[in-house]
Amino acid sequence: MLTYIVKRTFAAILLALAVASIVFLALYLVPGDPAVLLLSSGGVEPPAAAVEALRVELGLDRPIYVQYFAFLGDLLQGDLGRSFSNGSTVLSTIATRLPRTLELIAFATVLSLTIGIPAGLIAAMRQGQAVDRFLSFMASIQMSLPIFVIGTAMIYIFALRLGLVPAGGYVPFSQDPGRHMVLLLMPSIAIAVGFSAIVFRMSRATVASVLTKDWVRTARSKGISERRVLTWHIVRNALGPVATIVGLEMGSLLGGSVLVEYVFNWPGLSGFLVTAIETRDYPQIRGTVLVVATLFIFLNLLVDLLYMVLDPRVRN
Repeated sequence: MLTYIVKRTFAAILLALAVASIVFLALYLVPGDPAVLLLSSGGVEPPAAAVEALRVELGLDRPIYVQYFAFLGDLLQGDLGRSFSNGSTVLSTIATRLPRTLELIAFATVLSLTIGIPAGLIAAMRQGQAVDRFLSFMASIQMSLPIFVIGTAMIYIFALRLGLVPAGGYVPFSQDPGRHMVLLLMPSIAIAVGFSAIVFRMSRATVASVLTKDWVRTARSKGISERRVLTWHIVRNALGPVATIVGLEMGSLLGGSVLVEYVFNWPGLSGFLVTAIETRDYPQIRGTVLVVATLFIFLNLLVDLLYMVLDPRVRN
């Protein structure tokens, strides 16, 4: 088991290094001079002096291998550079915004698991019956609805028409816990609508597959209670693929929750990345992509380790 953990951790570190290298080289893969591209606005050619000054500031006047090792050295020290827009450190901005996105994703994940796994279990246990067809139909509708449509509809119904909740915004938890949770609720539900449908489908498919296994029939023939068969023999063996799909979905939401953050005016990291791209704030773009990609890699590492706990065959 320890060998497996070490191998997977080492592979994750190598993958993170590869991603960092790709992000570094992306600046040179863009056609033209990066300094000119960063300073160009509205098709106006920037002054040569400004271009040269930016090249020196970014270190583009040095050989590429020198820049690469300097880049890795800064990363090891936690230095992601400074924003072109306001001069603040990229790390401080990410440290402020990332917890908000993680909170949004975590809350949506809890909602999705709470709804999707029990619904998938019920549908699998009653395959072909009316409840199975109804739940599968609802999941299909949920997956077909774009997230911005869900968010806009929720704002119109619950905020504008019924006046039950604010239309959007953000208040720190330390300042007003109650209002913070109210503002968190609608964007989390908007994400959970499609997310729970994905969890439901995977849960239903894996549970239905496990139900046909020999060990389930053997456990029932021995007179083991249905509840114990369900929890120890069915659900536990079915959770592995569910954990995998949940990890992948959570990882994709790190950079893909931008529509929800925009619709509900939630000041997270995904929406900020789009703003950085629009303003061509290269240090912010590079730092944000690096952090999101690294989190995605190590989130999948955690899923692999969880899979090892759920499935003893992986440990061997």
